[in-house]
Order: sequence, then C-alpha cells, then structure tokens
Amino acid sequence: MSEALQAALHQRAALNALIRRFFAERHVLEVETPVLSVAGNTEPNIDSFHTCFTGHRDAGPAQRWLRTSPEHALKRLLAAGVGDCYELGRVFRNGEAGGRHNPEFTLLEWYRVGWDHHRLIGETAALVNQALALVGRSARVQVVDYRTLYLQQAGVDPFLASTAQLRAALGDLQVDDSGLQRDDWLDLLMTHRIQPYFDDAVMTVVHDWPASQAALARVRAGEPPLAERFELYLGPVELANGYHELNDATEQRRRFEHDHARRRARGQPLPPMDEALLAALPALPACAGVAVGVDRLLMAMNRCARIAPVLAFDFAHA
Repeated sequence: MSEALQAALHQRAALNALIRRFFAERHVLEVETPVLSVAGNTEPNIDSFHTCFTGHRDAGPAQRWLRTSPEHALKRLLAAGVGDCYELGRVFRNGEAGGRHNPEFTLLEWYRVGWDHHRLIGETAALVNQALALVGRSARVQVVDYRTLYLQQAGVDPFLASTAQLRAALGDLQVDDSGLQRDDWLDLLMTHRIQPYFDDAVMTVVHDWPASQAALARVRAGEPPLAERFELYLGPVELANGYHELNDATEQRRRFEHDHARRRARGQPLPPMDEALLAALPALPACAGVAVGVDRLLMAMNRCARIAPVLAFDFAHA
C-alpha cells in the first residue's frame, strides 16, 4: 500500500470520528436507513441505479432503486417523532464518474427540528471548520443571497434577465443549447462564471434561490418568490445543500409530477414517486436539513482537484 493511500484512509477515519463526535456533543442521533427503496429520485438532472429483487413477491415491488440521498427516509423518521438525527452513509448516482465524481460516494445528512435554513448555515460552517482544523486550516464565512451574487459576479439579475442576457453573460463558453431551460442557463453561469472564482480561504454560502430550484425546500412568498435553500462552497468546491424543509404534501406531489413531465420530455426513465414520503409529510415537524458530500469535503480540505486520491478505490478500480 502506498503512503498516500495509507494517509488518505487514516484521514477519512479521523473525519468520520470527528463527525460522530460533533453530533454526539449536540445530542443529534445517528440513524441508518435503507439503501434500496421502492421509490427513486425524480430530479431530472440526477439518474438513479436500480436493481431487481428475485425473492418472494409478497415482499413488495421487485424493482428497487439505490438511494441518491437518505433524505426521504430521514424525513419519514422525523415525521414519526425521532427528533434531531443524522446519517453518514453511501449513496449512488448513475452516470457521474470522472475527475470530481464517483458513482458511489459518502454523504452526511442531518436535520434540526425547529430550525430554519439560516440557523443551520452556522452549524454547517462550524462542522466544516472543525474538519479543516484536521489539516491545520480554517476559513471565514461569507453569506450572500443568490441575486446579489449574480449581480456582483456575472452582471445580470437572475430573476429579471432574459434567457438571451443569461447566455450572453457566459461569454465565449460554447454549449449545446438544445433543450436548455432558464434554470440550466443559471446553473451554467454558476458553474462556469461564478463558482470557479470563489476564494479558497472562504466558505461562500448562497441563500434565497429561485423558487424553480426549490426541490424539497419551502418557498417564501414575495416578488419574486424565493426558495428557502442554501448552498455552501469551500473555495470553488460545492460541499453542502440545505433546505428549510417543505412539509406540504400537495405541493411536493406537484413538484414530483413536474419532474416526471420533464423526464418524459427527455425520454428518461420515470422512477416511482415516493408515496411513503408524501404520506408522512403532513406530520413532518418544522425543520431544516442539509447534506454534505464527505468525499468533496476531503478534496477541499486537501486542495485536491480529483476525487480518486481521497477514495480507497475509485469507480475504475472498484
């Protein structure tokens, strides 16, 4: 075994121990939820793996989907009254393999009952700074709303600019624009014109996203309506995605159906909507939750541009 791999394994173990200690000190319960589910992720930009159960049919549907996140199951536990909880485990996303992605990766996700997303930003930043301390680093926190960020860094108002103006703000970036919608242009601006220039010594936290990008977050009424969501970046590396959680089952079903419509238009598979989650949502307490990519965190801690060095075996060698 190389010295580099030995060091990477020890560092990951130290980070896992730090995470568990962090939440034990805060009385947040560690839980484990299923990796295989009868429902899949409907998000059009995320593809799920699926497999088939060959046992007796009274066990439920044979087709099962590997989770892309433990979010749905954790919310079902929250609705049942578990209280503050977290999970540190493996998740799976099909089609994402390369320098910065691995189809199988480690995700940390936790929920705080009675909190909103702004309060959770502070705890997320505290965890990241404790992780950075393992390598003798720290980062200051800069919180900015989505609109201000785009005005400052891209020179466009993300809520008022036309699609043509958004495209022009990308400059000479060449993209195939077939099928692209407004949110896709906004995402391209973030990934190619904004995010790469974030300061390496700063945790940039972006909040108040477009309502069209709410996913499972609440939307705050106003002009424009805003998703009560944040993303946290360490330098240019996206680490965390957090929500003030939606507990309106009717609205969540509408979003799932919208996802299915987009998937159908693209000719993508239609993973079953999570009916168990929809049934549980009316009992979900007011809460905020966040997911942190642990492999991404290790990459950012070490200023590593590739994911392979922080894994025991990457996808090509699994």
